[in-house]
Amino acid sequence: MSLWFDVARVAAGLNILLLAVLLFVWGRNYLDLRSKHALGLMVFAVLLLLENAVALYIYSLDPTLSVWFASAVPPIAWRGLMSLHVLETVGIGFLVWITMD
Repeated sequence: MSLWFDVARVAAGLNILLLAVLLFVWGRNYLDLRSKHALGLMVFAVLLLLENAVALYIYSLDPTLSVWFASAVPPIAWRGLMSLHVLETVGIGFLVWITMD
C-alpha cells in the first residue's frame, strides 16, 4: 500500500468526525432557531458526510475496490485523490473552528 492511500483514508475518516461535530452543532441550532440557514448547513454536512463515508468504505472495506485501490491505482492518481481529501479536511476544519468560536 502506498502512503497516498493511507493519507486519503485518514483524511476521509477525519472528515467524517469533523462533519459529525458540525452536524450536531448545526442540528442543535436548527432545533433552537428553525432557520433555513441552519437547515441548509445540515443538508450540506449530511451530503459531505455521506460522500466521505462512501469513500472510506471503498478504500477500506469493499472486497474488490479496496484491493484495486491499494494495488493497481497509479501513484499520480493517488496524489490527486489524497490532495482532494486533505483540502476537504482543511476546509471542514476551518468550518469547525469558526462554528465553535
